[in-house]
Order: sequence, then C-alpha cells, then structure tokens
Amino acid sequence: MEKAKLNRINELAHKSKSEGLTEEERIEQHNLRQEFLDEIRADVRASLESIEIVDDVTQRTDEMLS
Repeated sequence: MEKAKLNRINELAHKSKSEGLTEEERIEQHNLRQEFLDEIRADVRASLESIEIVDDVTQRTDEMLS
C-alpha cells in the first residue's frame, strides 16, 4: 500500500479519537482500511501458496546434507 494511504489511515484514526469524523471521512477510513486488509490477505495467501510441504524425512535429511 502506498505510504500516502497509510499516512491517511493514521490521520483519520487520530482525528477519530480526538474530535470525531464526518460521514465522508468515516466512509474514506472504512474504504482505506478495507484496501489495506485486502492487500495483507493477498500477501498472506501468496506466502501460504508458495509453501511446499515435504513429509518424507529421508528426503528432507538428504536435501539438508547437500
């Protein structure tokens, strides 16, 4: 996610705690948070999909010794 968007998420969070948000700002905050979560989920999914499970102990031992 772009640094500017992360900064905006933080700005809105601070403003929400200090003085409250307008309806437009609440919608913007929700949309930015959703975009952030979608990117995190995609990153985690990609990481999990790249994992290769090896259940043969002999094969793992041979690979580690190589």
